[in-house]
Amino acid sequence: MRRITAGLFIALDGVVAEPQDWHFPYFNEEMGAAVGEQMGTADTMLFGRTTYEGFAAAWPEREAAGGPDAEMARHFGDVRKIVATRHDIALTWRNSEVLQGDLVAAVTALKQEPGGDIGLSGSVSIVRQLLAAKLIDELHLLIHPIAMRSGMRLFEEAETPLPLTLLRSATFETGVIHTVYGPGEILEGGYEQARESLS
Repeated sequence: MRRITAGLFIALDGVVAEPQDWHFPYFNEEMGAAVGEQMGTADTMLFGRTTYEGFAAAWPEREAAGGPDAEMARHFGDVRKIVATRHDIALTWRNSEVLQGDLVAAVTALKQEPGGDIGLSGSVSIVRQLLAAKLIDELHLLIHPIAMRSGMRLFEEAETPLPLTLLRSATFETGVIHTVYGPGEILEGGYEQARESLS
């Protein structure tokens, strides 16, 4: 079965909105390697409409410019790109298509197809839905040492918690923490159990 990996730049207070306004001062080779690890192995990319339009406006030009990011831009252009949207959209980037049908059902079927990893970058609304459906195998959070104090957060208020399992983590020289989570189970226990760990 294919894996789905999702990557997000996130502030300490959970804000994921407009990362281009605050995360670039923290971008170094360590972060570049982490992004490459998560997205560079994917042969399919899944987007929400807004993220797709942002990527489609930027990455083809970067590929044509031939700069240091041209190789990543070429990879993004070559892979299959699927856009989950209920709106009409101009598919201006090569190898792009619109996801047909219900998101969870369609992504469940996509995971059963032959192929490599399916990568998401941003696309918060899609990530939320797929996390709730336990369809994301790895959630890569690049946690920046800044609290934005306003803006959309990754996790909305809901009636039920969303447990995750920490798979691995690393701290970068900039203070960014790269955490990778998988699906988890809700743990049980109370103070009686916890107090046995007190010194």
